[in-house]
Amino acid sequence: MKQLTPRSAGTRLYCDMPLSPGAEISLPEAAARHAVTVLRLQVGDTLNLFNGEGGEYRASLVSVSKREARARIIEFHATERESPVDITLALGISAGERMDYSLQKATELGVTAIQPLATERSVVRLAGERADKRLLHWQHVAIAACEQCGRNRVPLVAPVQKFFDYLAAVDRNKRLLMLSPDADAPLKRVAPASAAVLLIGAEGGLSPSEFDAAQASGFEPVNLGPRILRTETAPVAALAVLQALWGDL
Repeated sequence: MKQLTPRSAGTRLYCDMPLSPGAEISLPEAAARHAVTVLRLQVGDTLNLFNGEGGEYRASLVSVSKREARARIIEFHATERESPVDITLALGISAGERMDYSLQKATELGVTAIQPLATERSVVRLAGERADKRLLHWQHVAIAACEQCGRNRVPLVAPVQKFFDYLAAVDRNKRLLMLSPDADAPLKRVAPASAAVLLIGAEGGLSPSEFDAAQASGFEPVNLGPRILRTETAPVAALAVLQALWGDL
């Protein structure tokens, strides 16, 4: 009978627990399910684990069952793939898959944090338990994106804030940028900064009162060219521009 050759550590899994070389751990339920059910990993297969505190750990599966997967951590690698630019994406909540797509691609493009905003034109209204469940879902979207793209630090997805409450608390020590198709200044002409907040509205953009309030709070209107982009396209384009000009693309 032909023996199975252990697969290399191309698989990356997030483990929200302390990790250290030499330790034997039981993978968290979600990670174990993905490793065993989806990827069909077997004993002897190697994988990379990360817990969001920086770096990654090479590990090998030592036991696999329907209910559990255990791994022995072999070594630590102080690998970092974080952008040199600290970018917070403040994004109006959009419907369903549009918001998921925005968060996924923002994570891949290196944002440090994501702040969902309840704006006047947001179609989706979240509160209470529903907001808590959606926040947990969004954090899982960010985790999955980190597993795919190689990041070892998961961007924080903050609890939903009302638009005007967020403006009152925004960190004015950062470069404050607001996408607007009517802005005179193109994003590509903005002087580089080491930290920035990128504000983008939901479907239909920001309302006039929100735009005026954001500008009064220090946000600089910038555009992405002559075409109006959808709410899920704008973050991808804007973050790619910022990373190309200021970061590591």
